[in-house]
Amino acid sequence: MSKESSQSVSASAGSFAPLRQTLFAVLWIATIIGNTGSFIRDVASAWIMTDLSPSPAAVALVQAAATLPIFLLAIPAGVLSDILDRRKFLIAIQLLLASVSICLMLLSYAGLQSVASLVALTFLGGIGAALMGPTWQAIVPELVEKKDLKNAVALNSLGINIARAIGPALGGLILASLGAAFTYGVDVITYVFVISALLWWRRPVAAQDVLAERFPGAFRAGLRYARASRELHVVLVRAFVFFALASSVWALLPLVARGLLGGGAGFYGILLGAVGLGAIAGAIILPKLRERLNADGLLLAAALVTASVMAFLSLAPPQWMAVAALLALGAAWIIALTTLNGVAQSILPNWVRGRSLAVYLTVFNGAMTAGSLSWGAVATLIGVPFTLLAGAAGLVAVGLVAHRLKLPKGEADLVPSRHWPEPLTAAPVEHDRGPVLIQIEYRVATEDRADFLKALARLSSERRRDGAYAWGITEDAADPELMLEWFQVESWAEHLRQHHRVSKADADIQSEVLRFHRGEARPVVRHFLAFNHPNEGRA
Repeated sequence: MSKESSQSVSASAGSFAPLRQTLFAVLWIATIIGNTGSFIRDVASAWIMTDLSPSPAAVALVQAAATLPIFLLAIPAGVLSDILDRRKFLIAIQLLLASVSICLMLLSYAGLQSVASLVALTFLGGIGAALMGPTWQAIVPELVEKKDLKNAVALNSLGINIARAIGPALGGLILASLGAAFTYGVDVITYVFVISALLWWRRPVAAQDVLAERFPGAFRAGLRYARASRELHVVLVRAFVFFALASSVWALLPLVARGLLGGGAGFYGILLGAVGLGAIAGAIILPKLRERLNADGLLLAAALVTASVMAFLSLAPPQWMAVAALLALGAAWIIALTTLNGVAQSILPNWVRGRSLAVYLTVFNGAMTAGSLSWGAVATLIGVPFTLLAGAAGLVAVGLVAHRLKLPKGEADLVPSRHWPEPLTAAPVEHDRGPVLIQIEYRVATEDRADFLKALARLSSERRRDGAYAWGITEDAADPELMLEWFQVESWAEHLRQHHRVSKADADIQSEVLRFHRGEARPVVRHFLAFNHPNEGRA
């Protein structure tokens, strides 16, 4: 066997290595079953809406109702995923989603389904999806070894698209032959498998953590991290511009299937199934594509392919050609999703993973929601074909411009370094006491000042990401070589958490800063607590 063939086989085996771990494999299969049911439900809801109302805006409203809750609630959901028992939380979410499908089933059976009830229940299902998304992604590091994390993320995307290949086609066939009530009933059954798998998972009980975060503080810490992380900003911008423009094809696909292509419910399911099959193919060839293209190149290629498919569908091609085009769309979609999600996962430390992934999901679903509503309104004015052409042109133009904003490589070591010594205190400090002011004194030679300040600017981002809400640098008026770095955190407990959050990559930045310190000893660090005794010292 040649060296290149050996490397190819090795890469392929590595891609599926997480499935050798029983826990991941069981939950992965359960997820495929659950997502298959969700796609079956979504096909039924989207098609029923075309029966209830032929308006493009009404059809797009179903897509918006599914994604708007994720836009609104993903960040609170990410906070909950970081502070609650994730297994129990996921079980509760599955019960909520099962209840939604049961209501849809009963309303359809009784013939009482309406635009209002369909949108309302779709919105409630979106709430469940909002709660589940960041939580399910956050458990992946618990299920696999660190070396398999990126492959596990890719397998999760593959699993979703296996479900996308099976679910829509199956949903369309069931809907056409047995009706909406039976279709929703099939979705209800899939939740039994997912809940059973979660009950089988014996997640280790976490030790009692005296520094465990509460919801308000955890929420603020997550937002501070997202605000301070420039790498995350780049991922969010690239995700928003791609998905906002590409959302037009998803929002209008039921009308494309019925109006432009002259198909029925079964054909609509086949189109979505083709997307899933294309996504599976895309996931399989992705390792090969990574050998030739970096993340930026992959995302640009995905944008160009997606735009080409949108433009092609606007021409009302024969049905078999449309199915072939949807295969290409599925491959492009999985490449974009996996690339952006993989980059996001690689730049996030574990302590804030759920919250930051929730920010990513918020942007993703905000783009899909805004795009769906906007493209639905545009289609009402100028028609579906011209709307698809407009979306395709915008995707190409913005994709080429955004390509200049390079995605982060995600190679930093984010494992906690634990190199900060415990702070010295004269007496025990209550955890909720604050705010806390931390000062670090450096002695820096005049000729090193410019380089020192550049290094310190990088360190300031780390301070803010790990919990500081204010940061600054000052100099001594009497001794300009004496520089004072200061930052503030909400409470003593939050500062102690900082000690556990500092990563090895952050430690490298701090070492670079310390290289300019000219003192005989290490910089002096002082901790100042807010004075919370207003009556002390009064007569």
